[in-house]
Parts: sequence; C-alpha cells; structure tokens
Amino acid sequence: MDKTVWKPSKRIIESSNIYKMMQHYGFDEYKDFWKWSVANKETFWEATVKNLEIKLAQNYTSIVDTSKGVENAAWLKNSKLNIVDSCFQNEDNETAVIFQEEGKSLQKITQKELLKLVNQIANGLQDLGLKEGDKIAINMPMTLEAVAIYLAGIKAGMPIVTIADSFTPNEIEIRLNITKPKVIFTQDVLKRGEKELPLYQKVVDANAPKTIVIKTSKEKFDLRKEDVFLDTFLSSKTDFNTVIQNPEAIITVLFSSGTTGAPKAIPWTHTTPIKSASDGYYHQDIHKNDVVCWPTNLGWMMGPWLVFASLINKASIALYYGTPTDANFGQFVQDAKVTMLGVIPSFVKYWQSSKCMEQFNWNAIQCYSSTGEVSNPLEMNYLMQLANNKPVIEYCGGTEIGGGYITSTVVQPNIASTFSSQALGGEFILLDETNNKTKKGELFLIPPIMGLSNTLLNSNHYDVYYKNTPKYEGKLLRRHGDQLEQLENGYYKMQGRVDDAMNLGGIKVSSIQIEAVINKLSFVKESAAIAVAPKEGGPSVLVVYYVENSSKINVEERFQQAKDSIKNKLNPLFKLTDLIKIEILPRTASNKVMRRKLREEYLK
Repeated sequence: MDKTVWKPSKRIIESSNIYKMMQHYGFDEYKDFWKWSVANKETFWEATVKNLEIKLAQNYTSIVDTSKGVENAAWLKNSKLNIVDSCFQNEDNETAVIFQEEGKSLQKITQKELLKLVNQIANGLQDLGLKEGDKIAINMPMTLEAVAIYLAGIKAGMPIVTIADSFTPNEIEIRLNITKPKVIFTQDVLKRGEKELPLYQKVVDANAPKTIVIKTSKEKFDLRKEDVFLDTFLSSKTDFNTVIQNPEAIITVLFSSGTTGAPKAIPWTHTTPIKSASDGYYHQDIHKNDVVCWPTNLGWMMGPWLVFASLINKASIALYYGTPTDANFGQFVQDAKVTMLGVIPSFVKYWQSSKCMEQFNWNAIQCYSSTGEVSNPLEMNYLMQLANNKPVIEYCGGTEIGGGYITSTVVQPNIASTFSSQALGGEFILLDETNNKTKKGELFLIPPIMGLSNTLLNSNHYDVYYKNTPKYEGKLLRRHGDQLEQLENGYYKMQGRVDDAMNLGGIKVSSIQIEAVINKLSFVKESAAIAVAPKEGGPSVLVVYYVENSSKINVEERFQQAKDSIKNKLNPLFKLTDLIKIEILPRTASNKVMRRKLREEYLK
C-alpha cells in the first residue's frame, strides 16, 4: 500500500468548508460526519443548499420527494428557480473569469462584465425568435465566450447541447440528430500552437442548423447564407430578465458513451449543478475568490462542473486557450495564481517526462484534483511536489451524477491514487458476482442523491440504470459500471469498468463504437476493442483484437488503417496502442464477446 504523502495541518482542517459543517453539527471525526450525511440526506442537502446560497424565486415545500420511488426523486419540490442566478452572487467587481489566449497576455473579466455579456447573448437568442425550451448547441473550446453562451442559454430557459470540439463531423451530426437544436455556436478555427484546425467547417460538414461563429483567425472565409458572426448576433441590450423554471426543467444535454454504440443523451436540470457545486465546496474545498483551473470542454461533464463549482462558490474560472501540456500553461497557472488545479493523469505523465512545469512557482495551489482516468501513484506524487507538497483530490463520478460518487477530502491524509471517501450526501455499495457485499466488486449507487439523472432523451432511463439490479437491505440500487476495491485502511482504489465502456484520454467511449469503425476495414471480419490498465497503474491503453478477412495488406498498413479510421471517424484523442490478429474471439454461451478474457490474455 502506498505510504501517506500528505497530512492536513490543524490550520488546513479548521479553515476547510467540511470542518465548518462538522462543527455546526457537532462532529469531531470526518467518518462520522459522512455517515450522518447519508443517514440524514434531507438535513444534509437542505444545509448544503443554504451553504451554497442557492437563489430560489419560490421556496421548496420539501428538499426531496420520493413518493414516486427513489428512482424518480424530485429535489426542491414545488420551488421555482434558475440556477444561473446562483452563479452571480459575488461582488460586481470581483473576478469571474481569468483567461489567456495563446501568445497573448492574461486578461480578467469581472462578474458585472460577464453578466453583461451573458445578457447580450440571451437577448440575441430571443431576437432570433427562439423561445423557452428551444435547444442551442455549443461546439467550441472552453473560452470566455463559451462560458457566457452556456450561461445565457440556460438563463433564457433554452437547454444547451454541449458537443466536444474534438469530435469528427460524423460524431457531431449524430449528436445534433438526437437533440435537434435550433442554432449552434462555434469558432472559425481551433488554434493549436502554429496550427489552425477547422472547426466551423466541421460543423458545416455535420449539416448543422443556423450557426453563430466566433472569429479568431485573421484569415477571410465565407459563411453559409444563414450563418452569422457573433458580433452581428450580439444584442446591444445588457439587461435580461431571467426565465424562472421548475427545478426539473432541462438546462443542458450532455453525452456519455452508451453500450449500444449510440451516445446516451443525458439531461441536467436546475438541481444537477447543486451537486457539482456541493462537491467543489466540500471536496475540492473551493472558497470565495479562489481561482479554479481545470483544462476541459463543455462537451464533457467537467466543463459544466467547472462553471458551476466555481461561480456558485464565488470563485474565478481560469481558462487557458492553448494546450495544457506545454510550459506556457505552467506560466498561466503561476500568473493566474490558481488555487485549485484539475488534471487528467495523461497531462501529469507528460509534465513528468518533459519536466516543463518544474520552473514555475505553483505555491498558490491549495489542492489538485484528478479525474477521467486511473492515475499512477508515482506521477501523482510528482504532481504534489510541483506545488510544494499539496494533496490530490482523486475524483470519480459521471455525467449522469452531476459530480462524483467517490473522492478525497482536505481533512483526511492523502495517499496518491486512492480515494479517501464516498462523496458527502451520497452512498454506494460494492457487490460481488453473487450480489453479496464485498471489498472488491461492482459499484452500485444507493439513491436518492442530489444530481442523479431521472431521464434520458434517447433511451429508457429505468432500463439503463435500474432494471434487474440487485436489492440491498430492501433498497433499490442504481447501476453505474465501475469496479472498486476497498483497501485495509478504508480507502478505495479504482479497478476499471465492468461493462463495455472505457476511458481513453479522459473520454468515455464504448467498445462497440470503436468496433463499429474497425469492422468496416476490408481486412477485418470482426473485432473486439478493450482498454487495458498498465500493471504499474495509470491511464488505460486501447487494444483491438480482430479476426481476419483474407487480405494482402501487411501488418504495418493494417495498424495505420485502424489508427486513421478511429482518428477520423471517432476522435483523434483515441490512440490505438496495439492491433492483434486472433483466430476466434472468445464468447459466452449467449454469444457475447468475453472482453475480460481478452484483457487477461493481453496482460499475461
């Protein structure tokens, strides 16, 4: 077991948000406080809504109503609100967003200035004739404009469909067809160092609806006749009356990998961000006027998480427009005085091998947080030392949770690559293959938990998460698909997935999506894609086994074709590590491919 590398001082414990709550309810031990938070969910979430100062236009009659079953829990029953109002409760002149374009200097925008831009966009949407309930899509990097557009749509009662900027036209089109937005916002190009990658053109190739384009390049180019630049679209009107809605109104639609190949369209409601902000408040210990940086995109749940966990907690969002793997990002973290830095383990691996971040003073960082992939203890220990020994809050959850189910805290000893606690206000159980409680097995959530999804746009929600799940002590359990191990000291380690989903480069994708692309190659009869966790820990690598269709193409050419196909049809961030020919794929009696057996075979 890894040794403890960070222990909280009395000062750190006593200045934490968790400690304030523990004091209020008379707890000395964190473990007792967590138990209380799940045994008294109503009291815990009621206090949390108060701590976060969630702004309600009409108060709730009960914090949660489970009269239609825990799987249909109604939070903030009978209240009226718009969660965006809770994002603008700091002083007008405090910094809301710190941002830096590649090669340019650091810029800051106050809460008052951000609200003005949000209102101009919201008015612009209404000027287009859009009304409450109409969907808007965003396919662009995480910029100041992206944050403002995101908040503006929600403020106007128009659900935001978020699509990651790394997707191919085919993947963008699939998501547009599922959600049918009236307009989409994008950029002309995506700048990556000296390169300019087309973004508007990808959206056009995806047969997108009316597109509003942010111009970032000096190059001239023509728009389709129905499309406009953001400058033309923006209203001059800087006031806007927030559209007040029911708590269960959809504010955003995110996509997660489905095991059928089609992405699951997961709606977030006005109550989902309360879970994001709650985790940020307790677990990442975000305080007023902190600076929160997490390189991400609105297309992944950490994008919306970053917006809500920062702004609801009255902290600044720090956005760097370049890549997070080079020294310029390190300079930005130093200059922006980032206090909470979020990472995916792949970044840290690169920072360690290049040593590019060692020159900077990151001492303003109070804690890190890591998500998206399984981390490696050696790399996480290295990360901790970059800020003069600061803890890493390991954090794992899901788009359909609105945050994490397992995490760490700043009030407990920090052990690299382990989780010290189930998330406050939520509970899970580990079961073995015979549905008995175990220390190493499949994780099942115990609803209700604030933030858990109740609907899917393109699937039956009950079938996906609850159908045929075992009961535990008479309680309905919710499927999630992760495998965990609880260690002797009570901490947890991630053991990968039980289903056919995988995390590649911090992005969840199903095996079936990859196999569908590989199976179209001329030399492939059938295939099986697996994610393999290295023995020493760290991010999973993508391996594909295939049964051959007779072909004269050589091994190198086959690998290149498979690699290009995944890159061009799915996502350039999915890197193929190995392509292996096999005589026959191992199958169960019911003809399902035994991917677990292939993983075991590969690791021999």
